[in-house]
Amino acid sequence: MKIAFIIPRHDSHSQRSFYDYKFGKTFLLSRKHISYLLAIPTLVSLTPPQHEIRIFDENIEEIDYTWKADLVAITVRTMFAKRAYEISKVFQTRGAKTVLGGIHPSMCPEDALPNCDSVVVGEAEDLWHIVLQDAENGQLKRLYKYDTAADLTTAPMPDRSSLSKDKYLLDIVQTSKGCPFHCEFCAVHVFDGRKIRHKTIDQVIREIEVINSCDAQYKKKNAIFFADDNIIADKTFARELFLRLKPYNINWMCQASINVAQDPELLELMRESGCGAVFIGFESISQENLAAMDKGINQRCGYLEAIRTIQSYGILVHSSFILGYDFDTEATFDELISFIREANLLMPLINILTPLPGTRLFKRLDEEGRILHKDWSKYDTQHVVFSPAGMSPEELLQGYRKVLRSVYSFDSILTKLNYYWIRDFWKRSNELDPVKSTYRLLFAARLATLLLSNNVERSKFIIRILPHVFDKQVRISTILALMNYNNFAYAL
Repeated sequence: MKIAFIIPRHDSHSQRSFYDYKFGKTFLLSRKHISYLLAIPTLVSLTPPQHEIRIFDENIEEIDYTWKADLVAITVRTMFAKRAYEISKVFQTRGAKTVLGGIHPSMCPEDALPNCDSVVVGEAEDLWHIVLQDAENGQLKRLYKYDTAADLTTAPMPDRSSLSKDKYLLDIVQTSKGCPFHCEFCAVHVFDGRKIRHKTIDQVIREIEVINSCDAQYKKKNAIFFADDNIIADKTFARELFLRLKPYNINWMCQASINVAQDPELLELMRESGCGAVFIGFESISQENLAAMDKGINQRCGYLEAIRTIQSYGILVHSSFILGYDFDTEATFDELISFIREANLLMPLINILTPLPGTRLFKRLDEEGRILHKDWSKYDTQHVVFSPAGMSPEELLQGYRKVLRSVYSFDSILTKLNYYWIRDFWKRSNELDPVKSTYRLLFAARLATLLLSNNVERSKFIIRILPHVFDKQVRISTILALMNYNNFAYAL
């Protein structure tokens, strides 16, 4: 069979995302995207070699509908569901059979089924070969479901060979699935379960070796994001992993719970093995909200001290906050702005509370009659899709935009950059992976081309930032990332 694997974009070309890197793409005259979805290389690895495959990621390329696919597999997240359904219907009119999988069809298959030929509920590792056999025999079922969690120790390595790898900034590796926590707003523990399941350390290392062996023109030094929901959920496993990563010369980032700040041994191992940043879901600075979220682990940790401790190891804290929980009021926005300023959080991710299907939050708000609509394209953490308890939907939306524009104003960006530069925060990175003078010169020249634009505030920022571009303690990629987030914040 000819099989097309699809990663859909948002149904609107104008819709922005915090991580869309739209400004960065224009600045670099490139169409590179932050990364791919690991679901597709996983499916490719499960597909026997006699099949002809193509991957279409709408974030970097257009779908070639003229390619005569027999079967089309589309991975679907909630905010991209509308677009996924559109793609499915186009392929159906061209005679292809379409299969939808991923977290959205798994949480609400009744929503997906009218828009495709078949839905896969749950993990595909033990189902995909059955789907392929049925499709070849013309006996594709409407619904496939496997209730037992996949054994990751027997799973094949994700096959990235068919990806347009030069179009991505990061590789994605996942060493485990499952999350022991039970946050009300999160669907991870529903989809992956609460029991932690691991690949073997040898499997992970082999995957790193394959990534490192890719074409030398792909990346000077490989950047990897570990997509585990909590890289330190099993600390024994984490310690061995970090020790084994040390010889491989990679820059890596991860997600972890805030209690990583309480384990100096782990932090030292993370730093020594190449960890440059850790993403932590702080979610709220309100104890009442944290209790309502069932985010008990955050209630036991002092945020400011945890941030200082982690960053003392040269590991940048990427933070995430949610606005709109039941104990938030209009005063919350200024309080969060003040906290982010006090903590000197460089790149906070700000989200509007979004009740995703399958979560306890969705069930609660639906039962309370507070879900405003089910236009999934608006379930992107940038729109208000429910009735907040402490304010109107419009007040929440305006408060969200206020926070974003405050923390990513050019004045705020420059203040925070100076904070990190004075402390030579990226000293180790600059020693191990120095930025070439040629790149600094090209970056400065490209910045200078923006000085005559209509964006007066940006021009002022560029004038102030240019003298720093050639300082050795400055990472120009950080400046570009922050300019991208400013562009996002003021485009809303």
